[in-house]
Amino acid sequence: MKNKVLPVPDINTPNRPNVLPIRAIFGLKEKSGEDWSEIRAIQLAAISVNPMTRTGVILGIGALTALALMNLVAVPVLVGWVLLNTAFALWMHQGTKPSQSPVRKSITSAEFGKIHAYALMGGIVWVSAFAAILASGQPADKVLLGLLSLQSATMVLMVALVISLSTLPSVAILFVSMVSLASSVSFLMVGQPLLALGAIGIAAPLCLGVMRHCRAQLGSQLSEGRLRDKTETVSLLLREFEDSGADWLWQTDTARCAIHVSPRFAYALGKDAREVEGEPILKLIAGEAWETGNYPNELHEFAERLKRREAFSNLTIPVKMNGQQRWWELSASPRINETGAFLGFRGVGSDVTEQCQSQEKISHLARFDTLTGLPNRLQVNESLSAALAYAEQWGSRCAFMMIDLDRFKQVNDTLGHPVGDRLLAQVSKRLQALMSANELCGRLGGDEFAVVLRDANDSTHINNLARSIITSLSRAYEVDQHTIYIGASVGSAVGPRDGRSVEMLMRSADLALYRSKEDGRGVHNSYQPQLHAIAEERRLMEIELRHALDKDEFHLVYQPVVDAMDGTLTGFEALMRWTNEKYGNVSPVKFIPLAEEARLIVAMGEWALRRACFDAVQWPSQVKVAVNVSADQLMSANFITSVVSALRDSGLPAQRLELEVTESLFLRDGGMAVQVLDQVLALGIKLSLDDFGTGYSSLGYLRKTRFNTIKVDRSFVTGAAKGVDECLAIIRAVVAMADSLKMSTTAEGVETEEELALIRELGCKKIQGYLFGRPMTFADTLPMFEPNLSHDRRDLYRKVELGA
Repeated sequence: MKNKVLPVPDINTPNRPNVLPIRAIFGLKEKSGEDWSEIRAIQLAAISVNPMTRTGVILGIGALTALALMNLVAVPVLVGWVLLNTAFALWMHQGTKPSQSPVRKSITSAEFGKIHAYALMGGIVWVSAFAAILASGQPADKVLLGLLSLQSATMVLMVALVISLSTLPSVAILFVSMVSLASSVSFLMVGQPLLALGAIGIAAPLCLGVMRHCRAQLGSQLSEGRLRDKTETVSLLLREFEDSGADWLWQTDTARCAIHVSPRFAYALGKDAREVEGEPILKLIAGEAWETGNYPNELHEFAERLKRREAFSNLTIPVKMNGQQRWWELSASPRINETGAFLGFRGVGSDVTEQCQSQEKISHLARFDTLTGLPNRLQVNESLSAALAYAEQWGSRCAFMMIDLDRFKQVNDTLGHPVGDRLLAQVSKRLQALMSANELCGRLGGDEFAVVLRDANDSTHINNLARSIITSLSRAYEVDQHTIYIGASVGSAVGPRDGRSVEMLMRSADLALYRSKEDGRGVHNSYQPQLHAIAEERRLMEIELRHALDKDEFHLVYQPVVDAMDGTLTGFEALMRWTNEKYGNVSPVKFIPLAEEARLIVAMGEWALRRACFDAVQWPSQVKVAVNVSADQLMSANFITSVVSALRDSGLPAQRLELEVTESLFLRDGGMAVQVLDQVLALGIKLSLDDFGTGYSSLGYLRKTRFNTIKVDRSFVTGAAKGVDECLAIIRAVVAMADSLKMSTTAEGVETEEELALIRELGCKKIQGYLFGRPMTFADTLPMFEPNLSHDRRDLYRKVELGA
């Protein structure tokens, strides 16, 4: 049978009592949850200390005892006893020699039992000496004298063993008890009860003393062992911390000079550790700024924390080392000794340059258009707001210009969106070349641009700039060996005369722009009060729009959404179209904003949702339908009721419906929107974040609700296809983030095989774009689900588009 090995204890987990119980000291059976293997290990180590001395004491006392009993006990018996004592001493010496193996924290039960076997055998050896005296047949006085001599020898031996085996009270008590009992019985047999009582009286204090001493010594050694283990653990962790990652340790003295400089800290400074030792920590971290005295604000804060002896955490400081701009993140706390005296600081640092640069890129993308590099709508709004505030404060004027490209839609329709995107990039360069320090040019979206003039007191300057813009943008463009001619229409408004808020001023400029389009495009109009006629016309269109539902003028078209890897059809996005007898086929770009402004979008959205559910239920069960939901519709009081009603009446399972929202939803009433979206998710409906990255910082909104899908905006896809590093990095980051959040990703606007291959490589799960199908009627979707489909799904989609 194998010996049971007691487990090595965890120094951090045992819950030890202040006073060790008897069962722990004597090695009795442990209760549930107890682990005394540490004590066993200490006891094992104790018996291995000075085995030569212990063996010499046993042999020496044995020899003296033999000399004292030489004339009392027969020589053969005495020689036999001496040999027995010698054999016992050598056996114990051999079994208790120090081990060559590393220090152990546990012992086997057999080893613990063997220690007690030594005590038992030693007791037998010395009990046999008392028996030999009693059996010698000598006169009573000689026997008594022999017993007294033996009692003296055993007392010395008992005291020596009690001292050397103080951490093993069970072993010492076993030996003392056996010898004392033999001595007491021997004295009783020769008629000496007082001496017998004295033998017991000597044993009792020895046993009590060894118990007390054992508890104290074991407790002390346990505490020292745990402290040593913790110190080793901390040292190991510090070494591991220093040997891994880009982090480092740093420490200062009371004068705020670096001490105990770690190799990694010195490496981060680009110096040798000996050069750094004793240098002021501020000088080291300031780097090249130390000579110029031009310190960043973060370094001043760092210095103040050190001066006030305050702990700090995750303090990011820009540093310049060897001509390179870096960012360090530092954390530290003051060191205080047991008397409360300040010893300096100890902390950690890490190089977070890559993280800071990534954050700068994300921040840049949040405020700049990815396609053109111009400020986006968010930054344009902020600049216009600041210009209006300045004009109100100082009684001056600012201006806002809206620019719309003429015939740009035809470029996209005839030459494709990639050519259109490259054309927009050239337009942005021409606009930037016309801007001075007084103007800011940005892209509002699509083919709409804007200019904010901070100082517009000179009305002539506004007209001259507008003419320059029209002239410059109307010159020929060379894009992919195509010569392209487009134009530009400009509308302007002056603030605060034409509007005291950003919205009013932009609306006034928009009305002026509409007038420019009505005048044949390629011209500039400033806002005039009579431009309300334009608004009147829009009002008439609004009236037609209000009756469109009753006249059944709306219909839905569906654009396929496919699996990125194999092109399998996973669903459709439902898109609303309006055909009016007066205005004809009205573009969604026109009637959707008008519907939102007229608050008709809620009823139109409900109709689209119900129509899409009734159509989708006729598709196979694995095909989903995505429906766009406007902010007004989502925030309406009966939105959830309308969704439940559409699902119930159509019979469409909730998991086959996906609602698409844009990040503009959160800019209006993020808290309320999140609550409604949570209710949608609770119904089992999927959520998609549409138009990702256009105009606003979309990354922040992913924290506010649990989207199932992120739709990567087409501008990122085209930018990545052109090798724009930022677009590639953002798509990779979005895919990685979506995967970690268990979200899917849909790439919009995939139109070429090259874009398809890139999107697959980047890891997007689904694709939507002209490569796989343009928007089609419901009737045109049905042939896709026939059993004899062509193997190449893209061929099928194209055939459906062409009416084949």
